[in-house]
Order: sequence, then C-alpha cells, then structure tokens
Amino acid sequence: MQNVITYKDAGVDIDAGDELVRQIVPFAKKTMRPEVIAGIGGFGAMFEIGKRYKHPILVSGTDGVGTKLKLAFELNRHDTIGIDLVAMSVNDILVQGAEPLFFLDYFACGNLNVVTATDVIKGIALGCEQSGCSLIGGETAEMPGMYSGGEYDLAGFAVGVVEKDAVIDGSKIAPGDVILGLGSSGFHSNGYSLVRKLIEASTLDLGSRYDDKLSWADVLLAPTTIYVKPVLELLTQIDIHGMSHITGGGITGNLPRIFPNDMAAEIRLSALPNNRLFSWIKETAHLNDKQMLETFNCGVGYCLIVKTETEAQVRQIMNKYDIPVYNLGEMTLRTNDAVEYI
Repeated sequence: MQNVITYKDAGVDIDAGDELVRQIVPFAKKTMRPEVIAGIGGFGAMFEIGKRYKHPILVSGTDGVGTKLKLAFELNRHDTIGIDLVAMSVNDILVQGAEPLFFLDYFACGNLNVVTATDVIKGIALGCEQSGCSLIGGETAEMPGMYSGGEYDLAGFAVGVVEKDAVIDGSKIAPGDVILGLGSSGFHSNGYSLVRKLIEASTLDLGSRYDDKLSWADVLLAPTTIYVKPVLELLTQIDIHGMSHITGGGITGNLPRIFPNDMAAEIRLSALPNNRLFSWIKETAHLNDKQMLETFNCGVGYCLIVKTETEAQVRQIMNKYDIPVYNLGEMTLRTNDAVEYI
C-alpha cells in the first residue's frame, strides 16, 4: 500500500490559513466603510464609490516595507510593521489629494505562523483605521522553501479617490510659496539596509535605552507616520499647491517630483529638526549633509507647499494631531539644482 503524501506533508497547512482568516476578520471589520459591498472571504472585494463625487478620479499606490522586516524578525516584534505597510501606500496617494478608500495586502511566508501573521495583519488593520480606509481583502501565500525560518514578506495596495478639479499636481506652485515639513516618527520604512549594517558594525545593543521611555528597538521599529487625516482636514480649509511623501531618496529625491522643471526648492539646513536618531546615523556612517538628505527623511516625513499666509492654519491643524511643523524654506525660480540647500 502506497503512503499518502498530503499538501500539509509538503509544508502547506490549509487549516492554519483558515484559522488566520478567522483571527483577522474582527480586526478587518473595524475598518469597514459604508461603501464596502463585499469584503474579506470572497474571490473579489467590491466597493461602491457613491454619488457624493461629481467627477471621481481613482488614485492607486503599492509598496512594501523593505528590509525593516529583517529587524522585526531579529527582535520578534511584528505588531507595528503592518502600520508601515499601509502608511507607505496611503501617504503616496495622499500627495495628489486622494482620500484612501480601501487597502489590500499580500503576506507571503515559508510556513504560516498564525500568531505572527495575526500580529502583522492586526497592524495592517490599525493602519487602515488611522487612514480611514477599509481593509477589504488580501492574500496569504504559504510557500515552503521560498523563505527561511520564520521570515515573511509583505506588499500592500491602496486605492483612493479625488475630485478631478481637486487633484493636486503641482501646477499652482509659485515662487515665494513656503515649504513646510511635517515631522516623521523616525526612519519610517527607508534606509534600513544601511541602518542594519551600522547596527552590526557598531555592536549597538537594541535592548539598551534610547531615552527615559524608549529602547533603541522601540525607536527603530517605530511605525511610519500616517498623515492622511490631518492633511485631508487641512484640504478643507486651505489651498495646498503641492505635497510630497519623503521616502527613499530623501528630500533631495522626492520634493522635485511634484513641482515644474523651472522651479527649485530652497531649503535651510538649519530648519531641519535636530534629531538624535539621524545624528547617530550621520556620525556612525560618517555621512555628510548631502548624503543624509539623499538617503533619509532626516526628521521630515511629508512636505507641504503652500502660500506663506496659510502657514498658521497648517500649524493649528497639525498641532491637533501632535505632528511637528518645520518651515524649511521657499520655492524659487530654478537656476541650478532642483533642491538647493543653504
């Protein structure tokens, strides 16, 4: 009699997958908007845009969290990495003025650990709550041999909507407009290949104290700030000329993506936040200002370009959400580089 070799024998546990869905459904339900018609459990999720939009434009974005995952594996902390995943996509589509509507995730692993996966997806649901969008579906892929140990990979996909006449495309940006930086919670989800290399080279103890309240592990795994709700509130009060999500490439690489080729951003280096975390990176890696600004957000996770007279309103709203605001400089006509530091 031949031995039966099941799918579970090959490393794929369907029962574990079913248990994961059971575990995460309550958290996904907390994110449901009234426009959701069919969510988790079906072959496809359905979302009704509704009649409150006259000429809706859909805006989509997709991203991952990079090698920050390696740090999560090392520390066995998986409760905030899902917030990072949501943040990277919803902050991107926010740049064009879009309100995030729904989010889908892709979780891939070698062997499914229900506890770990539940922690990750609970974080995704929390990120969706923070950005006001619905977690309406996703995919959990168990692929033995593809990932070592307890490692996994993540990807996310967000869809938002904006009225056609309200799309923010940078065309209104003019000389004299002020550039306001919104504070970041740390490295967000960029630069971790270098961060991890420096941790190893410096023999930094991640369990040691960073300050009176937090360890280095807390600070390095701090989730990416989600700017959606404060910025959407701000859009109801002022005319924002341009916005930029400061991710890989830093201010130098991301700010020019949103303004015309004949414009330049003049940034005062002294206006950037004095942040111990970024000072540690700069000193440990022996980087100069240019290299830092081309790699990290340097304490500024999002930028707004607005008329000077609206700065007070920006500060008022961001203060409600405990988000620091930095007056970084102003827009000028371009004579040399797209971003000039003074």
